Amino acid sequence: MSIFFGCIIGFVIWFLTRYLAGGLYTVDQNERAVKTSFGRADRIEGQTTLNDPISEGLRDDERDRYNYPQVRVIPPGGPYFKWPWEKVYKVSVATQTLSMAFDPENPDANNSGQILEAVTKDQLNTGLTGQLRYRVAERNLYAYLFGVKRPISHVMGYFVSVLRERIANFEAPKTPLPEGDVVAASAVIGISINDLRKNLRELNERMDRECITSAARYGIVFDASLITGIDPPPEVESALAAINTAHNQVSSDISLAQAGADQKIEQSKRAVEIETLKAQAEVEPLRQLTAQLADLNQHGSGALETYVRNVRLSLYSQAQTVILETKQ
Repeated sequence: MSIFFGCIIGFVIWFLTRYLAGGLYTVDQNERAVKTSFGRADRIEGQTTLNDPISEGLRDDERDRYNYPQVRVIPPGGPYFKWPWEKVYKVSVATQTLSMAFDPENPDANNSGQILEAVTKDQLNTGLTGQLRYRVAERNLYAYLFGVKRPISHVMGYFVSVLRERIANFEAPKTPLPEGDVVAASAVIGISINDLRKNLRELNERMDRECITSAARYGIVFDASLITGIDPPPEVESALAAINTAHNQVSSDISLAQAGADQKIEQSKRAVEIETLKAQAEVEPLRQLTAQLADLNQHGSGALETYVRNVRLSLYSQAQTVILETKQ
C-alpha cells in the first residue's frame, strides 16, 4: 500500500514539476510571442489583417488571398504560464540585415550570395550588390508563423522578382528641356546601366514602394533596400566607358555652343538697347523745343514772332555772311 501511495506522490511531484513549473516562460525585450491551444493560435475575434493599415497597399484581387486573422501578441516580460496542451512561439522583432543576393534555399547561389544578376532593358547582363534591412511585422505574426512555411524565402523571392522586373524596364526620369532650347532629345545617348548608376536613389525608393505590401503578404517589413553597386560584364565595361566618354564630349560641345549663342544674343540685346538710347537722346531736344514753341504759341502769335525774331538776331550776330532775299 505504501508503494502505491509513493507512486502516486511521485507522479504528482513529477506532474507539478513537468507541467506547472515547466509551464512558466518569459519573453525577451526584442521578442514577441504567440500562444496556441491544441495547435490553434489565440485569435482576436472578428479582427483580420484587412482591418489593419498594413493591408492598404494590396490590390483588390489580393485582399482575399492575404486575409489573415489577428492573433494576441504576448509582449516582453513574464513569467507567463502555459498549460501542457498549449505551445508558445517566440519571434525576434529586431531589425536584421542580409545581402540582396542571398538565397535561403541555396546559399551557394548568386556567387555565394554576393552578386545578384539581372538583365537591363538593352539586354545587358549586369551584377547587383546591396543589402536589405528587414524585421518581423508584429501586427501580422500569423502570416509569419503559420501563413507560409519559410517566410524569408518567399520574401526574398518576391523582392528579387520585383527588382529584376524594375531593372529590365527602368528608365531615368525625363528632365524637361528649357523653353527655346535647341538641343533635341535625340542628342542625348541613353544607356540603361548609366541610367541605373545615376538614379540609384530613385531605384531604391521605387523598390521600397513596391515592397511595402510584404508585411501584409508574409509578415515581414522591409525597413530599407540599399543597392550599392551595378557592374556590367568585363567585356562591356570598356565599350561602356567609350560611350560615356563620347557622350560627355558631345554634351560639352553642345554646352559650349549654347554658351556662345547665349553670349551673342546678349551682346545683340545690349547693342540694340544702346542704339535705342542714342536715338532717344537725339529726339529729346526736339521734343523739348516743340513743347516750348507750343507754350509760346498759347500766349499769342506775337510772342511766337518775337521769339523767332530773337533767334534770327542771335544767328545774324554769329554769321559772317548774310544773304537776304529781296522781292522784285
